[in-house]
Formats: sequence, structure tokens, C-alpha cells
Amino acid sequence: MALMPVTEALSAVLAGAEPCPEEMVALDAAFHRVLARDVPALRTQPPQAMSAMDGYAVRAAEASAPGTRLKVIGEVAAGRPFDRALGAREAVRIFTGGVIPVGADAVVIQEDTVADAGYVTLTEAARPGRHIRPAGIDFRAGDVLLARGIRLTDRDLSLAAGMNHPELPVRRRPRVALLATGDELVMPGKTPGPGQIVYSNGYALRALARHEGAEVIDLGIAADTLDATVAGIRRARDAAADILVTTGGASVGDHDLVKRSLEAEGVEMAFWKIAMRPGKPMMHGRLGAMRVIGLPGNPVSSYVCGFLFLVPLIRALSGRSAVQHAHETALLGRDVGANDVREDYLRARLERRSDGALIAIPVDHQDSSLLGNLAAARALVIRPPFAPKALAGSACDILRLPA
Repeated sequence: MALMPVTEALSAVLAGAEPCPEEMVALDAAFHRVLARDVPALRTQPPQAMSAMDGYAVRAAEASAPGTRLKVIGEVAAGRPFDRALGAREAVRIFTGGVIPVGADAVVIQEDTVADAGYVTLTEAARPGRHIRPAGIDFRAGDVLLARGIRLTDRDLSLAAGMNHPELPVRRRPRVALLATGDELVMPGKTPGPGQIVYSNGYALRALARHEGAEVIDLGIAADTLDATVAGIRRARDAAADILVTTGGASVGDHDLVKRSLEAEGVEMAFWKIAMRPGKPMMHGRLGAMRVIGLPGNPVSSYVCGFLFLVPLIRALSGRSAVQHAHETALLGRDVGANDVREDYLRARLERRSDGALIAIPVDHQDSSLLGNLAAARALVIRPPFAPKALAGSACDILRLPA
């Protein structure tokens, strides 16, 4: 099979990806969930004109000059409106959040008044509308302030509460099953035997998936046998996973059994090799409703492919309005050589120059097994196929990695 370009591979991964079903959740459970529908305000905020300051509610026309003396006929506090209209040469003591009495059209703040035996003398002139929050200045009933497809922030939850929604319609979290393969893998904390390595890929991939709002099902490590790999695939299907992610076993060696196992279970492969570095031996297919992404075993390749393909797929299944990664422009911090047929994703540090320019500095060694350089990176510098040599200071396309 010929190497598939990255853009075509991503299109294949996202093809037909429909959002997960809708469910209603309480506000406290809705943080970072994705809205399934537009959410209109159920009330007007504020419902009536209210005072923005502590002071006195007055008629501006009668209080247009310092020295004006008015009779104080009552008091308004938040939640305790005044029960009659303001008359001529009258004022009402009012506190922040109090409803503006009928007849009043201005508030003179407490600091600009002198109170004395049931009267108040103004030391500053009143101005119409001064220190008043009009009804509906924040929003009105029916206004759509939370749109379908957004991932809800902490501020969004406060807004939803203010709009009088105790719960919100969100998409079910996509279920991502993760299956590692390889006899050479041992868990962190154990002493590797001859030829063995410590398993690391899953920790980054699980965190990446959870960061995007997915529910993760850890299927552990399958031995390098067809039966063990097939059993792991079946466990993912039985768990109703929306996405099965395998790591390792995606290449062409005698012990790389993932492709054979997937095909034995009826997975039709959309592609097997991608024209990218790192991550050429990546697979994608479908098993019924379950989407399968087969990632390489090298930790950097696994992470970069997970970032480029798994993350957008999770976003699509979550119903996000923005699915693909946002590209930015930076300046190269060092020379980079000419590229070959594969699209390169160079791990890079980021620095901000004194003049504000963003500088992307590719790390010294780009080998796909180097976890130290991956951890130090804050972005990927994208080098298109057959890109010529680029000098330090020239513009480059980058994708920021999760912070």
C-alpha cells in the first residue's frame, strides 16, 4: 500500500464521525462537557432596573445641582423592593442590587451625600441613568448565549446558572479503549528483564484522551500472540468502546500482529501507512460502530499520531464545533534541513523574543524513541513533503502541544 498523505489520512479518520448521543447532566457535572443544543436564557437578567451602588434613588430633574435637599421616605435592599412610587422632592435609600423604585431615574452614591434627620443633601448633581443597571443589560429571556458544540468552561456554568438552567444537554463522553501490545513491555516500577522496556505510551495517551473529555477503558498489555491480541479487541467491542486505540505491533515484523488480528475480527482497513515522520506505520479501520486507530510502538510516534488523529476524532464524536488543531506561525530558532517524501513533525521548544516574536526551536535529536525531548517540546514544527532547507528566522507552521 502506498503512503497516504496526512490530510487524506485525517479525512479518512473523521469520515462519518457523528456526535455521541445527547444526555442531560446537572450543572456541577457539566464542566468541560460539550453542549448538544443551543441553550437560551430562561429569564431576563437583571429582571428589573437595579442599583449598581449604595446611595440614594432620586429623580434626576429634581437633583440636578449640588445642595439639593430631599426627604428620605424609605429603604431598598437587594431582594426587598420599595412598595410605592417616588414622589416630588423625595429620595429612597438604596443598596447595591436593590430594585430602582418607580419614578426614580438616577442613583447618587453615598459618598456624594450628607444624611440628616430623615433628609439627604446632595453634594454632587444627579445624572439620568447614573449608577443604574437597566433591565436586561446582561441578557434577555430567549437570548442564546451558549451555543451547540462549545466545550463548557467554568464561566459558562455560571452563565447557565444565571440563565436559570439547573441542568444542560450535553453529548455523552466518547469511550476510548486502549490496548498495548508487546512481550517486551513491563509496567513502571518493575525491573525490566533482558530486552524489555518500561511501558510508557499508555500514560500519555490516556491523559491526552481524558484532557479532550473522553472516558478511557484501559485494556492493559496483550502478549505477542494472535489469540491475546484478538481477545483484547473483543474486550473493547464488548465494552461498547467508540474508539479502540492499539499501540505497538503496527509495523511489518513477524511479531507485529495487530493488523492481522484486526482483519481476523472483520476490521476493514482504511489505511496502513502514512507519509509522515514520526508515525509512518499507523492504521485505521472500522469494526461495526467502533473506530480503530493502530498507533506505532515508539513512544514519540505513538504520542504524535495520537495528538494528530485521535484528538480530532474524540472532538468529532464529542460534537465539538472546532475539531481540528489550530495552526500558528512562528519563526525558526535554528536551521532545518530539506525534507523528503514524508511530512515531518519536529518537536520544538517555544520562546517569546523581547520584540514579541514567537520562536520555535527544534530539539537537537528527533529520534522517535526519545521521551526526554518529547517532554521538553511545547510544539510541533510542520515540514511539508519535499520542503527545502529553511534558515533560522524564517517563518514556520506550528501546532502547540497541550500544556
